[in-house]
Amino acid sequence: MRRWFLSALLLLQAIALACAADQKVLATDDLDAQATKPESAAQTDVGPSEHHTWNPYQNGKSQTHKQAEKQQSIKLTVLGWELVSEAMVELRKIRTLTHRRPKKQTGLFTILFQYALKVLPSLRATAPPGHEHVSPVITGPLLDGVKLLQQAADQNNTDAIYLLGQFNFYGNYSHPRNFKVAFDHYYRLASQYGNSSAQYMVGLMYATGIGDAVERDQAKALLYHTFAADQGHTRSEMTVAARHMNGIGVPKNCEIACKYYKRVADKAMAWYRSGPPGGMTIVPEAYRLSDEVGGVYGEGASFVSSGINALKASPNSDTYASIDDVIEYLDLMSQKGDFKASFNLGRLYYEGQRGLERNVDLARRYFLGVTTKYWRAKDGRSIDGAKPQLEKIASKAAGYIGRMWLRGEGVAQDFKTAQKWFERGIKHGDPQSQWGLGLMYLHGYGVRKNVPKAFELFKASADQDFSLAHVALGALHLDQGQPDDLKVASSYFEAAIRWYSLEAQYYLAEMIHHGVGRDKTCGVAMQYYKNVAERSEPLVSSWTEANQAYEDGDLELAFLDYVMAAEQGYEKAQNNVAFLLDPTRSVFSLPNWLKRQASKPRLLQNSALALIYWTRSAVQSNIDSLVKMGDYYLSGIGTETALDKAAQCYTGASEYFQSAQALYNLGWMHENGVGLTQDFHLAKRYYDQALETNEEAYLPVTLSLLKLRARSAWNTFTHGRINSIQDEPSPKKDWSLREWIQNFLQDENVYYDDPYEELFDDAITGSDGEPMGDELDAELDGLFESFLILSLVASIMFLMWYRTQRQQAHRQAQENAARQQQQAAAAGIPPAQNGLQQNHHQQQQQQQAQPPAPFGDPNFAQWGAGGVGH
Repeated sequence: MRRWFLSALLLLQAIALACAADQKVLATDDLDAQATKPESAAQTDVGPSEHHTWNPYQNGKSQTHKQAEKQQSIKLTVLGWELVSEAMVELRKIRTLTHRRPKKQTGLFTILFQYALKVLPSLRATAPPGHEHVSPVITGPLLDGVKLLQQAADQNNTDAIYLLGQFNFYGNYSHPRNFKVAFDHYYRLASQYGNSSAQYMVGLMYATGIGDAVERDQAKALLYHTFAADQGHTRSEMTVAARHMNGIGVPKNCEIACKYYKRVADKAMAWYRSGPPGGMTIVPEAYRLSDEVGGVYGEGASFVSSGINALKASPNSDTYASIDDVIEYLDLMSQKGDFKASFNLGRLYYEGQRGLERNVDLARRYFLGVTTKYWRAKDGRSIDGAKPQLEKIASKAAGYIGRMWLRGEGVAQDFKTAQKWFERGIKHGDPQSQWGLGLMYLHGYGVRKNVPKAFELFKASADQDFSLAHVALGALHLDQGQPDDLKVASSYFEAAIRWYSLEAQYYLAEMIHHGVGRDKTCGVAMQYYKNVAERSEPLVSSWTEANQAYEDGDLELAFLDYVMAAEQGYEKAQNNVAFLLDPTRSVFSLPNWLKRQASKPRLLQNSALALIYWTRSAVQSNIDSLVKMGDYYLSGIGTETALDKAAQCYTGASEYFQSAQALYNLGWMHENGVGLTQDFHLAKRYYDQALETNEEAYLPVTLSLLKLRARSAWNTFTHGRINSIQDEPSPKKDWSLREWIQNFLQDENVYYDDPYEELFDDAITGSDGEPMGDELDAELDGLFESFLILSLVASIMFLMWYRTQRQQAHRQAQENAARQQQQAAAAGIPPAQNGLQQNHHQQQQQQQAQPPAPFGDPNFAQWGAGGVGH
């Protein structure tokens, strides 16, 4: 029983190993073309010369010399092309295994089961250590094919030499990788025949030292890339531009970098405009592998997933949803009759994205599902009693359908049908329909050319912030060439680049580079050219192949393709290469005998190269890469320990409280006196700032602070020389009366805040969709405040009037008393009698102060004005 169990176990492991042997396979059609066409050497950029002293900078060759070189190239290819054809026949017999790594499920029990599998012993059957580096033996059709290619290479067949180099570099058809042999083949082609593709590969291997085939030499790498770039090799052009921009192996030079980036951008725009009306459709493939796990430090600890960049989930958000979950949910809602879900599904399938291939047929079906709910299929008239907002969504769907007929996507190109759908969308103000019909009038697609009509439609679409219309209007104004038109064109292009318009960035780069309507600035123009070049991924990069290899589980092949993109200056590719090479592990990692996954391949064990790409990624403003640089310098990974450089990296990443990890590391360095002055007080400051930057750092920061306070207390108790934690003095300021009043009013407003306001987001809305309760409360508050202000003003005016009347009465009384005294003194009346007369006079005044009985008395008005008795 035990014997059967062991046999079954070994058989299952053998099957698993066989299924895991992924490889990169050359396209059969391309190989057939190379094998059957004598001109295939030109397709691989094989140069015509057979001399070792070939110079790619050599110019001024005579036409006769060029024809002789071409004939010589054809002769070199024809010499062994029959052998190459026979080799292709043998290679077609090899069954290529193309399988994908299963996608991770998001269910709770599935995740628990996956983690349980990881901790179970794998019981792998490993080969003896002495046979670890023995090259595998090739047999069968692969061996026959390689022998035939070798015979053709011995006859100087350039296609055979190039294919042998590719086999040994990529491991095509399960051929074992041998980077030294691959370098020999590439070097032979580059030096003897001036092949630009081979020069590119030689430059790549000198730049990275892949597989220890050659020692890294940045000077030679730049030399061979320059040779290939001057022959028009696109990837070498981008590589040379990136090296001159960042100063890799050469001093920084903006002019040279701009020149090479412009070459690539020109090719990219020619390729983009060679597509259907509106240009090529580009689905971005570039992404960071670390972003799938929350960053290089994991979810919540990396800069990309913490602090201001943290994912804010809510019950109604799709923050943590995968694209498959979104598609499944939208499809369910679409089946229930939700036209918004149908439209969103159609847009997703039409535009495509990483992880979701474009499917124009399925997109058109969803769009038609929306339009048929609003327009009748027979006569195109709208259906009565349509649901609210269906008119707007149906017009957008009509714009997409018209665009598909205009471009011939999923259907035969038909301008009349496209015009019909665009006109339907325009009736309801759809911007895409306005742009599409404007494009037809601008170029005369199925209609008579009418530029003013096209301009009118573009303007209506641009007013709704449609980026393609912005580009079209900018191009029309740019063609005028007048200063005012150039300013308008620049503004339209700047509006379009907010939506990452490829063509708008190219136009701005051209204007800035040539100083047309914009100031001539090398750095800005170079950046725009760089963006255009990098966005044209299908033309210039290996992103698709790299992502496919990574999804298939072939990390070595993915690494090789990511390296190519990284050398071209892609920051995301540089981050991916460093992430694959990163040797750091968690402190709580499982022992090797409990891990199911195999150890990292030898090709990916290169810490020095990882540090190089972390550095290049950090130069392009990647904060986590900068923190990783600090980790490498702190621990001496891939380089000698340099504590001062580690502190500089952490300080740069911690500016403006960007990285909580960097702040925490600075606190640790101050706490332990590693690379920085040991200071418990500064350590506490950095720990506090780390917690302030990222709330998820509560547990590690709290534990570190507890330990730090204990050490600080012991240091204080023993009178140590380390600066202990001190209480921060509270800032005091002498406020002026005005500042005191302002602060008092600000504090007073705090008591009027409603702490439960956020709990009641739902409000009663009116016919226009705006909330009613808030407006009513605001009106009542305004009326109450107005009434209170008017009351206060009236009270103040009454008090002022009353005070004036009292003052006048008192003054008149004094004047009357003085007059009576003067009269009494003149008449010789004694003071006593004078007093009696004064009392009698006061009684008369009191009687006069009473209002007259009848309201119509003539003296009533004078009394009311205070004129009676004065």
